[in-house]
Amino acid sequence: MTASRFVLPALLAAAALALSGCSASNAGSAGGFGGSAGDLKVVATTTQVADLTRNIIGDTPGVTITQLIQPNQSAHSYDPSAADLTALGRADVLVINGVGLEEWLTDAIDASGFHGVTIDSDAGITIAADAAGNDSAAGDASTDAAHDHAGGNPHIWTDVANAEAMIRTIAAGLATASTADTGRAAALAANAAAYDTRLTALDSWIRANIDPVPVAERLLVSNHDAFGYFTTAYGITYVGSVIPSFDDNAEPSASDIDQLVTKIRATGVKAVFSEASISPKAADTIARQAGVTVYSGENALYGDSLGPAGSDGATYIASQVHNVRLILESWGVTPTAVPADLRE
Repeated sequence: MTASRFVLPALLAAAALALSGCSASNAGSAGGFGGSAGDLKVVATTTQVADLTRNIIGDTPGVTITQLIQPNQSAHSYDPSAADLTALGRADVLVINGVGLEEWLTDAIDASGFHGVTIDSDAGITIAADAAGNDSAAGDASTDAAHDHAGGNPHIWTDVANAEAMIRTIAAGLATASTADTGRAAALAANAAAYDTRLTALDSWIRANIDPVPVAERLLVSNHDAFGYFTTAYGITYVGSVIPSFDDNAEPSASDIDQLVTKIRATGVKAVFSEASISPKAADTIARQAGVTVYSGENALYGDSLGPAGSDGATYIASQVHNVRLILESWGVTPTAVPADLRE
């Protein structure tokens, strides 16, 4: 990674002043966690990772969570503020997505003075090398230079089975951090089990709705290469993306646009999906040229980021339900009722 975009003298000075009164907070309790009161301070990076972690924590006493990246904010272009660095410096546990998504992380850790435990939620997940969800070796991947995450496709959460694996990894890490408090560890485990049951129900609902659709009609075009794990998991053909990159800040070239329009016409794709955290202009242009429907605004998909409170994508489960409903609609399919325990 190149020199940090955000570690500027003024920011470092602000963070240093804020951290000066709390530098001992990581070493005050048994096992080195939680400060003098035994509290466990957790920081999570992305909106998805924070939501998964929040469901594990629930109302467990003595555990707090700070979310760094905010709704509809890109994980690729995120710059930590002084307040973010202060929260990170005070944290006992840092929960990350991994797969190189948090390109700014090393600089943030260095600037904040974080010395706690990092839980990498991608542990044990098979990482895809390309946008279609294929897990071939990186050297054999049929990707272009725009796919700039050398570790592979970082959008692991789009497959619900991966989210369940992330839950297990995060829960195990938090339990380890709570070994000095058996009641807390038990509460975290119970919350994780309850949430995992809801994720299993979510996966079943998605499959029950997608499986009856003829394979030839399961086609998707999205704003950028964020849905490869999702399409692979549920047997959907990922025709292409408006921005052919894992990075939602990249720009499509004229050639990229022409190639995608050609693919849309050739395959019979009926819609192009924008994403809530990305400008819909390019998606609008491609949909217009191809003569298909564009889904944007409130009907955009939630990809790199969850939405704000009160939106259809405010939580991980809500975002998945929202996305699947719209994709089914674009195929001319009316989804079944959402199970009661998935309604939020």
